Amino acid sequence: MPSTVLHVRAETKPLEHRTAIPPSTAKKLVEAGYVVNVERSPLSIFKDSEYEGTGATLVPTGSWTDAPSDSIVVGLKELPEEDFPLKHTHVQFAHCYKGQGGWDTVLGRFPRGGGTLLDLEFLEDENGRRVAAFGYHAGFAGAALALMTWAWQLTHDKSQPLPGVTPYENEGALIKDIKDAVEQGRAKAGRLPQVLVIGALGRCGRGAVELCQKAGLDQIIVSHSHVLSQSAQLILQKWDLPETSAKPGPYQEIVESDVFVNCIYLSAKIPPFISPESLTSPKRKLTVVCDVSCDTTNPHNPIPIYDINTTFTEPTVPVHLPAEANELPLSVISIDHLPSLLPREASEAFSAALLPSLLQLNDWKQARVWVQAEKLFKEKCKSLPEGAVDGHAELLASQS
Repeated sequence: MPSTVLHVRAETKPLEHRTAIPPSTAKKLVEAGYVVNVERSPLSIFKDSEYEGTGATLVPTGSWTDAPSDSIVVGLKELPEEDFPLKHTHVQFAHCYKGQGGWDTVLGRFPRGGGTLLDLEFLEDENGRRVAAFGYHAGFAGAALALMTWAWQLTHDKSQPLPGVTPYENEGALIKDIKDAVEQGRAKAGRLPQVLVIGALGRCGRGAVELCQKAGLDQIIVSHSHVLSQSAQLILQKWDLPETSAKPGPYQEIVESDVFVNCIYLSAKIPPFISPESLTSPKRKLTVVCDVSCDTTNPHNPIPIYDINTTFTEPTVPVHLPAEANELPLSVISIDHLPSLLPREASEAFSAALLPSLLQLNDWKQARVWVQAEKLFKEKCKSLPEGAVDGHAELLASQS
């Protein structure tokens, strides 16, 4: 029986330095009998030379389009915005299953070419829990940029947005910079920032909370219902379902915090956490929102105060405040690949969790986790609007 070929495509999203298959994972897949072709990648944190000795073969950047149709193309972020049909089975995050802007264009390419999408976001174990996720590092990086922005606002003219940032080689270097920034902010404000994290019990929220702790903001950690003495310098509020289900938003506690980090997994319409009206509160201290969940184009986005994704090059977008709001600035961070701020550690952790599922790709039509992903793909294809498949209705019918 011929070996299954995994073609690891180079990421094309600007400043996306992660990979789904770092050298350590490539080696294990080769040892398990897979043929692993890795595209040369000028963006990846992992140098081409790091794949030497793994048994993987380096191939030209972008060569996945010409790979045999039975190759499985493995990537992370969405494909470039092109319209040619897709003939391969693709393992990736596609961001097209929750009604995001342009979802039908993205998804329609697969049935048009007879290809299949096995979306990494929806791989679940027997208990319905994500098989592998970047959530921890997303929350960690998002909270880091939020604290960096808080300090920047205090130490620079408000007309100057936080400048672009570049990925860090390791966590220690990032923590050092955040500690320095927070200390500069404290020197200017006379206090540490008050931070509220929603979704604090999930992977993403845990990362955000632990960043705050490692940055020195762990002096006091309480829920919003506790009363603190006025001598407290910091309240790191950790909210999850008990707090958000106790009453509907918008939440005054958010606008009375300096920094709000949203880490929820949005699966249904919920009341907004913030609204333009809530920002007119005279008690508003809020100057930074990091929407780690980044449901920017989702019609149910619970943070309807911005409408564009930001980037590492331009990390923040200013919020146009109501005329009645106080003069404090308000910036939103909405980067949809935050873990790439720590690309090496994020890639290694994600790939280690994904490896047991990757090892089942040689018989994925029989492996529960992949069968479930294919079933979801077929269901989503049935919801494509007329014309999205360019008349190839027979391809959709064949996948029924």
